[in-house]
Amino acid sequence: MSSHQLIDRPSPTAPTPAAASGTRAALRRARSRQARRLSLPARYLGYVGYFVGAGLISGAVVHHPLDPDRYTRIAVYGVLVFLAATILNEFVLTRERPGLPRVLTVIGASLMLSFGIGMLSGGLQHFADFPARGAVLVPLGLVVSFTAFVIKDADTSWRRLFSLVGLAVLVAATITFFGLRQVAASKETAESGGHGHGTAEGAEPEQHAPAATPAATSVPAPSASSKSGAAKPTSGHSDGDSH
Repeated sequence: MSSHQLIDRPSPTAPTPAAASGTRAALRRARSRQARRLSLPARYLGYVGYFVGAGLISGAVVHHPLDPDRYTRIAVYGVLVFLAATILNEFVLTRERPGLPRVLTVIGASLMLSFGIGMLSGGLQHFADFPARGAVLVPLGLVVSFTAFVIKDADTSWRRLFSLVGLAVLVAATITFFGLRQVAASKETAESGGHGHGTAEGAEPEQHAPAATPAATSVPAPSASSKSGAAKPTSGHSDGDSH
């Protein structure tokens, strides 16, 4: 290599302290983010939070008419647990941090999804206890949960709601509503008929029982005084005959 080439060759520039510190900070942030993403307790809490929150909401939605104040609090607890799991999974354990519009969309869709799953699972689980209410909750939960999932999914456009898949979900929900309503109506008719038959049978002995009481009390039992009174004329008559 000639001297001219050595002179013209650019010398490598050493990194400045500011650039080196910025690179180290970026590496530390990347390692910290990866450690959180690969943390077993965090992933476990995020996974379980979905199911616990949906379970609390499902029980509260179905049993709400029994005790509105109590099950309203349970529903609020379920929503908070579900949203905490959503934040953990979607924003803490993720590789990319979404912007504010996406954050608001995910939180709103997750809230909607929690109620949809709660209505669907709660209506199915307690249909035998609340047939009329379950016939409404199951198809409504199916539509609400599908709508919320499409909005929440970043890889799916909201236009898929009006696709063939969305139409199939709507048809399935309609068929489910009318089918469960018929089942609920037949179940209530069978229960009311069974109660009426049992009442008629139970009332029958009550009608016969008072009828035997007057018959027994209508014929007075002969007393000792009446026997003695009836015996005196007989004895007197016999005395007269002797005289």
